[in-house]
Amino acid sequence: MAMTQKYWDPEIETMSRKDLEALQLKRLKETVARAAGSPYYGKLFKELNITPDSFKSLADLSKIPFTTKEQLRTTYPFGALATPKADVVRLHSSSGTTGTPTVICHTKKDLEAWADRVARSLYGVGVRNTDVFQNSSGYGMFTGGLGFQYGAERLGCLTVPAAAGNTKRQIKFITDFGTTVIHAVPSYALRLAEVFRDMGIDPRKDTSLRIFAIGAEPHTEAQRQRVEEMLGVKAYNSFGMSEMSGPGVAFECPEQHGMHLWEDHYIMEIINPDTLEPVPEGEVGELVLTTLTREAMPLLRYRSRDLTRILPGDCPCGRTHRRIDRMKGRSDDMFIVKGVNIFPMQIENVLLRYAEVGNNYLITINPKVGGDEILIELELKDLFTDDYGQLERLNKRIVSQLRDEILVTPVVKFLQPGSLPQSEGKAVRVKDLRKLS
Repeated sequence: MAMTQKYWDPEIETMSRKDLEALQLKRLKETVARAAGSPYYGKLFKELNITPDSFKSLADLSKIPFTTKEQLRTTYPFGALATPKADVVRLHSSSGTTGTPTVICHTKKDLEAWADRVARSLYGVGVRNTDVFQNSSGYGMFTGGLGFQYGAERLGCLTVPAAAGNTKRQIKFITDFGTTVIHAVPSYALRLAEVFRDMGIDPRKDTSLRIFAIGAEPHTEAQRQRVEEMLGVKAYNSFGMSEMSGPGVAFECPEQHGMHLWEDHYIMEIINPDTLEPVPEGEVGELVLTTLTREAMPLLRYRSRDLTRILPGDCPCGRTHRRIDRMKGRSDDMFIVKGVNIFPMQIENVLLRYAEVGNNYLITINPKVGGDEILIELELKDLFTDDYGQLERLNKRIVSQLRDEILVTPVVKFLQPGSLPQSEGKAVRVKDLRKLS
């Protein structure tokens, strides 16, 4: 493939909506036929009298019940496998720290399709075979490592499988190998920027970094802008989940306004997580996905628990695959205080508006007589004042804006930089002590 063209796969990426939906229907019927070979879906389809001929249009997808993580766990380890185990070449699983893990199996063809989706995503934001791609993500069962590794190799990059952690070593690799593209979770991107500063290295002048792929944890636009400003890169949002293979489900284009979800591989729905009814385009709801090309373990109408919305209108980049907004959070991340539904992202969106505020914070929900309390411990930047009056005024402004946003008055406590635990994986932002009492 010529590395000078705009799209990785022009025919697919710019396909008309009519042709794309026709392709989806064809692949949906094929997926139903494959899924019938698994113990889980085979039994379900027989009970509901579902066959590939049951689908005359994409609207008929509603004939299939939703699949949940809890149901997937009941199939552990191979009850949802639709191919002979001899055809499976890899599996990934969740950690299982809170119960039975979920397992997703892949054939050789599944892995090739996954790598191609990641390559398509990276190519779309300007990554080329001349780039040095450093993957600062966990490997092993976590899909972010191998998913981006194989995608970058498929594109032809020189890849550096740095894995997560050991930040000074990461920086040595970046400077020694001339890394131009890097992938990590957004909270670690900010940690990387802080260590650059501590080491006296200016990533804008002293490295070749130009692109940062961020994903795996919800983040705000303010956090993305901090990554770009501190590292001197363009940061692109990525969405994936292990049940859908991993990274490469959706990715931003150079417009940086929503992530194109690759609809030749997935059917997406946005539903109200309480009523389970579809919401109008543009409204926030829970993302539900159906795989269209997976051989080993197809999943139909899988409830992601991730909250987003479909962005109306066409994208100026020319891709016809619809865009989803950055994740607002997860329906199971929401916490309720004094009868108000609150998402951590709402709090972060306020905190990062302030230049005086550092990159690390922790939300603790304390059970109190008369009403639970939200305590926000917040690190300030190194060079900010120690003048009590100025600190008090800043605290009042932040508390006021948070109260307007979440409708509950929190307690905000300022901390010195480095006071909170530093995470080299996904950041822990909420500690709900009510669950321990």
